[in-house]
Amino acid sequence: MGDRLLIHGRIVGQQDRTAEVIEVLGDNGTPPYRVRFEDGHETVMSPGPDTVVRHFANDE
Repeated sequence: MGDRLLIHGRIVGQQDRTAEVIEVLGDNGTPPYRVRFEDGHETVMSPGPDTVVRHFANDE
């Protein structure tokens, strides 16, 4: 949890979006994920080829 998804716009003019993974619903860290977008909207999704996973770096 805490990883970020960067979802690239799929059509011309559509901006990229980012979402934070707040819950992993699959086995062993696999999708689907419950995510929260910057505007507070939450949804369950499985990232597609237009999505980049940015892993959270824990600097403890």
